[in-house]
Amino acid sequence: MGGTAGTFYRQFGLTMAIAIGFSALNALTLSPALCAIFLKPHNGGHESLKERVGVAAKEARKIMIARYADSIGRLMRPGITLLFVTVAILGMIFGLFSFSEHPILCSLMIIISVLALAGMTTDKFKQSFNDSYNGILGKYKKQVLFFIQKRWISAGLVIGSIVLLGVFMQITPTGMVPNEDTGTIMGAVTLPPGTSQERAQEILNRVDSLVAADPAVQSRTVISGYSFLGGQGPSYGSLIIKLKNWEERSTMQNSTIVYATLYMRAQKIIKEAQVLFFAPPMIPGYSASSDIELNMQDKTGGDLDHFFDVVNNYTAALEARPEINSAKTSFNPHFPQYQLDIDAAACKKAGISPNDILTTLQGYYGGLYASNFNSFGKMYRVMVQAEPDATKNMETLQSIKVRNGNEMAPITQFISIKKVYGPDVISRFNLYTSMKVMVAPASGYTSGQALQAIAEVAQENLPAGFGYELGGMAREEAETSGSTTGLIFILCFVFVYLLLSAQYESYILPLSVLLSVPFGLLGSFLFVGGIGALGSIPALKMILGTMSNDIYMQIALIMLMGLLAKNAILIVEFALERRRMGMSITWAAVLGAAARLRPILMTSLAMIVGLLPLMFASGAGANGNRTLGTSAIGGMLIGMILQIFIVPALFVAFQYLQEKFKPMEWEDVDNSDAEPEIEQYTK
Repeated sequence: MGGTAGTFYRQFGLTMAIAIGFSALNALTLSPALCAIFLKPHNGGHESLKERVGVAAKEARKIMIARYADSIGRLMRPGITLLFVTVAILGMIFGLFSFSEHPILCSLMIIISVLALAGMTTDKFKQSFNDSYNGILGKYKKQVLFFIQKRWISAGLVIGSIVLLGVFMQITPTGMVPNEDTGTIMGAVTLPPGTSQERAQEILNRVDSLVAADPAVQSRTVISGYSFLGGQGPSYGSLIIKLKNWEERSTMQNSTIVYATLYMRAQKIIKEAQVLFFAPPMIPGYSASSDIELNMQDKTGGDLDHFFDVVNNYTAALEARPEINSAKTSFNPHFPQYQLDIDAAACKKAGISPNDILTTLQGYYGGLYASNFNSFGKMYRVMVQAEPDATKNMETLQSIKVRNGNEMAPITQFISIKKVYGPDVISRFNLYTSMKVMVAPASGYTSGQALQAIAEVAQENLPAGFGYELGGMAREEAETSGSTTGLIFILCFVFVYLLLSAQYESYILPLSVLLSVPFGLLGSFLFVGGIGALGSIPALKMILGTMSNDIYMQIALIMLMGLLAKNAILIVEFALERRRMGMSITWAAVLGAAARLRPILMTSLAMIVGLLPLMFASGAGANGNRTLGTSAIGGMLIGMILQIFIVPALFVAFQYLQEKFKPMEWEDVDNSDAEPEIEQYTK
């Protein structure tokens, strides 16, 4: 996959593929070897003295550990152990294990974690846990049997999850990558046309003082004569603002609030210039700002003033939309200029070419390349230009002469000058006259929602012959959010289906795995949508932020497809083994699901707990981490809960259809090896 999104997917894909490859190699080689080393058979009483002494020492160590464990068990009841485990997990989520930041709390958390670990090793906790699990297992098997018998409920849940997934995919806001607090803010100052350098410096100094007064600012740099948003000259200026480290700033001093505050202050205090503040783009190289870049186009080739009026009407309509915070352009067609008209008849009469007039003016006022010279082994260019004092006003034209044969004639004899107004720079985009507009989405709205609003306003307000093209990150987002990402998800499903078809030697049974995956994907959208809705509440906005269906969420969805398929594969594989032993399809599904309940719960909950710090991340990269963690946790939690009940019902339905086409071939008749396992899961 090409483009910026392809780079994200490629990094994720390589990381996962290499990690899973090492895991598979370990599972097929190292793990069996370690099992052979650790699991030693009994010798039937023919041990040597050394072996008997070793066994005695091992038993003595076990007795000593058991005595200490019993004394800990009397203090650490199962309820207290669970409380300590919960406190340790919360400490991990909120970063309390950092000794440099919280030395006292970190020490306390380590003690609580050690006590929780000691409490989990006691026989009392193990017995209490196993009793609770056995009770849950008995209820679980009854519920699995219920879903198998009530097939219409299972079918309704599957169909409903697919329909809801489609609905949430349409209504969930989209985006490319979330804006992050990088600790840097950019500023652009645009003064009225014709402003002198000295006046511009005064305004920039006032803006600098306004920025310095903010307590979150660490340092700032002012650039005079250049604007990040376009334009060079005395009427432009820029600022680079470095904020304090995240540890030194409060939650209400993130970059979004700081630059919004600076913008509001500048609107009230600086009346002589347009002052804009914005965050730098998350992916460098596309544009100077994280805002949406629009290149307005005049395809009629008409008057610039009319084009400027059309753009102003369009930006006013954009700012009336709730999704848009601001829409500004730095283009201005009212810069004071001088228009020089050459009298061609007078030039011809004097035998001078108009090109000679222009070359002379360029040499005096703009500079002209003359020749080269060598010095100290290097070549230098020679430029001809008049002194600054000789070109500072219009009266200096009287002293400029052009060669007329053997004489020098005043250049004013051949030109006439008049004052006009026009833009300092005329830009082109796709060969059309263009004006750049920077659009900032409103707080609580994503770039995808802003792009949709931009398209709707353009449809309603732009006259015929006028349009726009996206630039920067917005262009990449619009191109990426199309069919390419959808193709990746389709390929994922196709590959999973083909691999499972080869594993089960069936084109029907893999559907029991694939149809359970939408549960987890729906859970991701539910969690992201729910957190996004809570983030729209002003009190929680700075804590939760906004979330969208961006690259981080799509990466989490691809990862979830594999993890959720793995859970379903385990249930189907164990159910299929019991079916081959001769059990009925229903009880093969019930007992196969019961056999895999503990490892599925263990691995899924371990992953969920491990992702909690991502869900509540703060500091650099917090928004991306929150999106990834929230979508992965929501998908894993909802998917796991529904899968363990629905996958057995799907197995019964599709295995029944499979045996209609191809009856089951029994591998053996003697099933005595299955009796202990059957007894274990029929308690």
